[in-house]
Amino acid sequence: MNFRLDGKVALITGASYGIGFAIAKGMAEAGATIVFNDIKQELVDKGLAAYKEIGIDAHGYVCDVTDEDAVAGFVAKVEEEVGKINILVNNAGIIMRIPMVEMTAAQFRKVIDIDLNGPFIMSKAVIPSMIKNGGGKIINICSMMSELGRETVSAYAAAKGGLKMLTRNIASEYGEYNIQCNGIGPGYIATPQTAPLRTEGHPFNSFIISKTPAARWGNAEDLAGPAVFLASEASDFVNGHILYVDGGILAYIGKQPAND
Repeated sequence: MNFRLDGKVALITGASYGIGFAIAKGMAEAGATIVFNDIKQELVDKGLAAYKEIGIDAHGYVCDVTDEDAVAGFVAKVEEEVGKINILVNNAGIIMRIPMVEMTAAQFRKVIDIDLNGPFIMSKAVIPSMIKNGGGKIINICSMMSELGRETVSAYAAAKGGLKMLTRNIASEYGEYNIQCNGIGPGYIATPQTAPLRTEGHPFNSFIISKTPAARWGNAEDLAGPAVFLASEASDFVNGHILYVDGGILAYIGKQPAND
């Protein structure tokens, strides 16, 4: 039963759809009350409808995770209307696929602001009440780009590498207060955004499958179990860890090319 989340309030940022939605669904099935935010009311409304369709009574709010004052108000409102936040999942993020020399500093800053400053601001907002309440769980959605570089994702890789170290620092600084901060690093996940890349015969699809020991793309649902584990009492002595849910891709050198 220590994997259960009954009586816990889980705040998952940017969870109107995709990975955040799948994680929220898994936490709801484990007993948690779900709170999420998004940047626009229309996205929040779509998220609320999607949760309702699968029988989850979620609480949705509009909030920009890069706005420190807005986040403070958002967290206070959640605590007033829903309850103390036991679990924070920093899921909101963006990626811009632009060659580094073509990327403007403003574009670079935007990715860093959402993908790294956002988790810093959100975590800073919930940690004081977590300390007061005797502990809590923070889960940062990192990336394989927390470990590896790749063409056209300089800002994203920089942000996710920074998020890995922010994760470790939160664990180091607040572990004594029974706060566990860990990360999840998804591999290549089948989402609507990656659908064009996953068509049969597409070179990127073949590349990912050949590089992944599981020989498939991940599903958003593959992240739910690890997230529930890191949110539950089962992980109370796991802190500062990045759990890569990648089908083994980071452990694998890749297949030997066939001889011509």
